[in-house]
Amino acid sequence: MNKRKFTYKKSGVNIAAADKFVGFISKISKKNKKFQNIGGFGSISSIPQNIKNPKIVASTDGVGTKIEIANILNNYNTIGIDLVAMCVNDLIVQGAKPLLFLDYISINKINFLKLKSILKGILKGCKISECELVGGETAEMPGTYEKGKFDIAGFSVGIVEEKNILYKNKIKKNNLILAVPSSGLHSNGYSLVRHIINKKKINIKKNKFLKKELLKPTKIYVKELLKLNKKKLLNGCANITGGGLSDNIKRIIPNGLTAAINLKLIKTKKIFSWIKNNNVEDVEMLKTFNCGVGFCLIINPKNLKKTKKIFTNEYKPYVIGKIVSGKNKIKLNEKINWT
Repeated sequence: MNKRKFTYKKSGVNIAAADKFVGFISKISKKNKKFQNIGGFGSISSIPQNIKNPKIVASTDGVGTKIEIANILNNYNTIGIDLVAMCVNDLIVQGAKPLLFLDYISINKINFLKLKSILKGILKGCKISECELVGGETAEMPGTYEKGKFDIAGFSVGIVEEKNILYKNKIKKNNLILAVPSSGLHSNGYSLVRHIINKKKINIKKNKFLKKELLKPTKIYVKELLKLNKKKLLNGCANITGGGLSDNIKRIIPNGLTAAINLKLIKTKKIFSWIKNNNVEDVEMLKTFNCGVGFCLIINPKNLKKTKKIFTNEYKPYVIGKIVSGKNKIKLNEKINWT
């Protein structure tokens, strides 16, 4: 009696396809000295020798449902950059320089071209943030995800000299609050954006504006922030991600002080006006999106000119408020001018 043989491949997992992708990663790592640490069971990295009293800072994140937009548009070139950005932008809030990055990709079925595009984006993000991609994991998980669906997560480690850590106590009364422009939505609020698109029955494949805006990669602020910290120009900073301006700034304000922000000074972008005009309240906008502010800097007023010089014109920071005495950690005045 012949019995049908069960194999891993018949269950939906194609090890040969996975090996092909690993081979592609290995080829890239051989070409670039930055990424030659890939391929072992674990990754070994050196701690820079020029740092006294080094402290390790770690961060992990994903890109949320921006993945669904990438699936609709069949474009995966930028979400790898997003993945790196969402992790390393959190590291620099403590003043840490990103050292290494690992990724995790889980997918219903290995799709070489899709994974190749994602990985290229991750490599580009690592290059921008000057950190090393040291490894990762790709898991083929049939039955867990629907056809064509996947998820990605990132993990990054940075290092900072103890005396350079940006603690809350460095923030003082009368410090200025600066807004550093975002590149767009970054990787937050996409569930609400998709809800609007679905309710309005918008075909984003045919909408040139949304097609361009929705996959803009998250701005990586590493180089500028590290320069600011090296020159001792920063008292504090906040990465404006999920929870928007209010929730993220509150996290860095010491007790007894208030971040008083004039919303009228914020320079928004067209994509946020588009969302706002689709029947979304101001309060909802502020707690869901960055509204044009990708990063906030808190500095001594005397350092304003020096701080601005670090950035290109596109991301030149500008004043939106100051630190005052108060019980509430944040106070939002006026209303945003939606352009």
